[in-house]
Amino acid sequence: MSSSQGPALSTNVARLADGSTSQKEVPFVVNLPLYVKELIAGGAAGAIAKTSVAPLERIKILVQTRTAGFHSLGVYQSLRRLLNHEGVRGFYKGNGASVLRIVPYAALHYMTYEQYRCWILNNYSALGTGSLVDLLAGSAAGGTAVLCTYPLDLARTKLAYQVVDRRCSLGNGIKNIHGPPTYSGIHNVLKSVYKQGGARALYRGVGPTLVGILPYAGLKFYIYEELKSHVPDEHQTSIPMRLSCGAMAGLFGQTLTYPLDVVRRQMQVEHLQPSSHSVRYRNTMDGLTTIVRNQGWRQLFAGLSINYFKIVPSVAIGFTAYDTMKAWLHIPPRQKSKVPAA
Repeated sequence: MSSSQGPALSTNVARLADGSTSQKEVPFVVNLPLYVKELIAGGAAGAIAKTSVAPLERIKILVQTRTAGFHSLGVYQSLRRLLNHEGVRGFYKGNGASVLRIVPYAALHYMTYEQYRCWILNNYSALGTGSLVDLLAGSAAGGTAVLCTYPLDLARTKLAYQVVDRRCSLGNGIKNIHGPPTYSGIHNVLKSVYKQGGARALYRGVGPTLVGILPYAGLKFYIYEELKSHVPDEHQTSIPMRLSCGAMAGLFGQTLTYPLDVVRRQMQVEHLQPSSHSVRYRNTMDGLTTIVRNQGWRQLFAGLSINYFKIVPSVAIGFTAYDTMKAWLHIPPRQKSKVPAA
């Protein structure tokens, strides 16, 4: 790293970017296994990023699932309506389940990506060391993380789907303006779902989730690494560069796989919808065709604009937090630690 004199802030940012902070700052983590450090860094970054965009995530779910009173509103009007009904706390309903899910999800996603990538490089050298390896490793890591954390994602969606009018709290209680059962928390959701349909019910909608996450996770890493490969060496450790490449990768990946996310959300909440609107999808393809036939093809992209609004800050915060944690935990830059091993 360059040792030229400059502002202290610039020096610190550069050190965080390339992981060259002094080991005296965190002596207790020096001897941790690399995969444990990757788990900690990924989990922390995921929690910070997810909480920062929780209000937009809540609105996106309400739009995707055609919640009464929200499906025809814009972002600003939806946020305002939600604030009137549930107050500021309503912006973060389901965020506890979301963070509880994203910590192990992000931790597993980053760690298994690194492990899968290293394994591919060591065992399938014919694939080279380019972006194809990132595509395969990213897809495998995404599938692994989803299978391990899906019930928590289901709980998050069911909690976020509920819209409770707290303006009625001046009386003896609050009013659920939808009519379906009101879940009191993550444990209550998981217990109720398991009681109704067993373990299989906890994975309702996992099909379209896997179909969507495999290409999305792979494309995200593929596009990110491909964009970075065109950046001059002197800018490889630049945080703005990483954030820009990551945001572009997320935007492209989300656009291509977003319809599958809409099917997943509708499958997750179909038991909560009024019987007159309830439609059971047999599988992912049936969900796609039924939505197009009954709701129009535009519904496959419902909430996508909100996703654009949230994904840029989410990726930016996530990458910054992950890079900071990597530096704090003394995780070597992946390009230096993995590629030579091939």
